[in-house]
Amino acid sequence: MTNPLHALAKACGLAREWRDVEGREQKVSDEVLTAILGALGHPSESEAQIAHSLGALKQREQRLPAMLVADAGQAIALPVTGTTAELVDESGMTRPLTITGKNLSPVGEPGYYDMVIDGQPLKLAVAPRHCPLPKLQDRRPWGVSLQIPSLRGSEPRDFGNFLELSHAVNALAHKGADAIAINPVHALFPGHGEGFSPYSPSSRIYLNSAMGDPALVGLPPLAKRDGGELIDWEAALPARLQALRAIFDELQPTRCAEVLHTCAGDGEGLRRHALFDALDSHFRPRGAHGWRAWPATYHDPAGEAAANFAAEYAEEVEFHTFLQWLARESLSQVQKAARDAGMAIGLINDLAVGVDPSGSDAWAMRDAMLTGLTIGAPPDPLGPLGQNWSITGFSPEGLQQSGYAPWIAMLRNAMAAGGGLRIDHAFGLSRLWVIPEGGGAGDGAYLTFPFEDLIRLATLEAHLAQSLIIAEDLGTAPHGFTQAVTERQMLGMRVLWFERAEDHGFIGAQDYEPLSVGMTGTHDTVTVAGWWSGRDLDWAERLGRLPTDVSRAKADEIRDWDRGLLWSTIGERGPRPAPTDTDPVVDAAIEHIARTPTVLAIVPLEDLLGEEEQPNLPGTVSEHPNWRRRYEAPLHDVTERPQIAARCASLSNARRS
Repeated sequence: MTNPLHALAKACGLAREWRDVEGREQKVSDEVLTAILGALGHPSESEAQIAHSLGALKQREQRLPAMLVADAGQAIALPVTGTTAELVDESGMTRPLTITGKNLSPVGEPGYYDMVIDGQPLKLAVAPRHCPLPKLQDRRPWGVSLQIPSLRGSEPRDFGNFLELSHAVNALAHKGADAIAINPVHALFPGHGEGFSPYSPSSRIYLNSAMGDPALVGLPPLAKRDGGELIDWEAALPARLQALRAIFDELQPTRCAEVLHTCAGDGEGLRRHALFDALDSHFRPRGAHGWRAWPATYHDPAGEAAANFAAEYAEEVEFHTFLQWLARESLSQVQKAARDAGMAIGLINDLAVGVDPSGSDAWAMRDAMLTGLTIGAPPDPLGPLGQNWSITGFSPEGLQQSGYAPWIAMLRNAMAAGGGLRIDHAFGLSRLWVIPEGGGAGDGAYLTFPFEDLIRLATLEAHLAQSLIIAEDLGTAPHGFTQAVTERQMLGMRVLWFERAEDHGFIGAQDYEPLSVGMTGTHDTVTVAGWWSGRDLDWAERLGRLPTDVSRAKADEIRDWDRGLLWSTIGERGPRPAPTDTDPVVDAAIEHIARTPTVLAIVPLEDLLGEEEQPNLPGTVSEHPNWRRRYEAPLHDVTERPQIAARCASLSNARRS
């Protein structure tokens, strides 16, 4: 007889069993299932609660959803039988659709439609089969990935923003680059100097207001401000907010009115985000981190307290609305500059896997979010304790009940100013490891998401924006994931360090998967120069992160063997260089990736510059200067150096052949 708790878990998409990286079957305890089900809104602490939760799910399954998602030219599956159906296209024309059993007749043109089935209104999204890809006759494109705050410009700044990015675009386009992949530019908590990781944002729908630059939109420039080798975020972010406030205060009334009128067209979502930022700026000096630490009367974004605050502090809300406008317009100017400079793709934005549970998205869209749950990774041999990333994300049921509106808004905003989008931890479109808040990483389970609907919607938004999609697929893929994203022409990531043959050697350039992005590294991996010199081993030794049975001498011995394996694949230029001689290895690694048949080749700026340090060391917070490093000089100066110019030329020449 089926255990009712297990039946409820299965109905909610919660996996009771899972397979670890070594292929061993693991089981989730009933206690963990009960805790997660409760957080999902399905009480299961007694037989009566389980029966009630199962009954509610069954009733929901017998209703039409808020949105149907289908493929162009394919029959549309219905969850229930129907009698009559009408379709309304974007021009307002109405036409009938035929219902056969539980299938609607196909719709051939991709797009969004209004529908009525047996008198019930709903939405229909029709996706094309494939995401767009670059169509270039003379070359396969290449690009550079970089960290925007690390950029320097001609004037001293404590960190880079979209102005420095625009300068980088021009410098790299001049050297033949077709794309620049940037770190996430999601909204952080305004002026908060502690929460600066781009992968723990307040909102994935809105932008980091510290990135906007007045000079890009014809306003007075920001004042010069000296910054050191490492970014002092604790001082820099409050100072930047203060500088932007001064510019807003000096804004001409007519210009301010124009900006606010433009933003009014963005609807309730932007208003709520600006209100959140105003509230956060109000309560944070009193020690509150995010909405959950505010007085309870402010927890409801549509409540009386929030409305009264918006009325009393209207100018503060307008200021944060202005900041979003400034960031959006600045980013649009950068993408325009990229295209004007000849880049075929331009900016490739980065979509983080989740948000801070105390942030704007979790406050404004609570019904669509996982409440009381955080996201992470299960224990495995490389991480025996597992990982709790202390972020949350969309709820699968919340997305379905909202007609996927938050997911669509997030994708649309992410693709609004750019030619591509990288989806971080794209496996999360299929399943996420969810953990009851306050629990350890081992106290979690995999929660299934409506994968087919999500990738169809991503494909449709990519089609509408003419944007390519990179699905970050490093690690063990869920069943069916790779085939599904490949059929959609989403590009996987093929990173040099992980492209190994069965004998543990590095595969040849010709063996890289064509429908992918070839890369020498990412922000989370060691740089080529750092790997060759053993800089990553220095950090592992310093932080006590070497494997328990591996001494530093043994680690050096293993690395020396691996150097031989790498050089035997990429080194066509003579004897293997010494560990201290990194430049020839960097040159060879870049040329190796350039020769791959991949749709796109990307080289991190750290590798283009031959740097040993990486931007982020996963698993650390304050032990390593994550997201604080700066590049040594403005890119328009650096790219003119003979060695850097030669690496760019190598990329351009190899991608043309």
